[in-house]
Amino acid sequence: MKRVSDILASKGHDIWSVTPSTSVFDALRLMAEKRIGAVLVLNDGALVGLFSERDYARKIILVGKSSKDTPVSEIMSRELICVEPTQATADCMRLMTDNRIRHLPVRGGGKLLGIVTIGDVVKAIIADQGQEIEQLQHYITGRV
Repeated sequence: MKRVSDILASKGHDIWSVTPSTSVFDALRLMAEKRIGAVLVLNDGALVGLFSERDYARKIILVGKSSKDTPVSEIMSRELICVEPTQATADCMRLMTDNRIRHLPVRGGGKLLGIVTIGDVVKAIIADQGQEIEQLQHYITGRV
């Protein structure tokens, strides 16, 4: 079974972040450049929130705010669920499903190590299932 550390080893430990005072517009520009759906919000290196496309759609567009005049701190998600590198991908899927979230910051040893997305987790689970199916087929057919 794959773990969060396996996902980070595969995808990398890149952390794209903004500060609480960054405008929503500038955060969106960074997200578009990096082709990502969310950025972590760091204040002096400390994780204080997460800003996602979902936050933008629900808290800017639908309420008629200006993305150029609104700081990320005004609309970011503050109550974050984080995972550790040793956690299983199935745990991540359960957390994401139960809490209706798509991004999990990864912390270990008191440090921010990266972020895993729902896409990362699904990909890892599918890979695990593929290996399991192959092992079962070899067992059934007597091939080793």
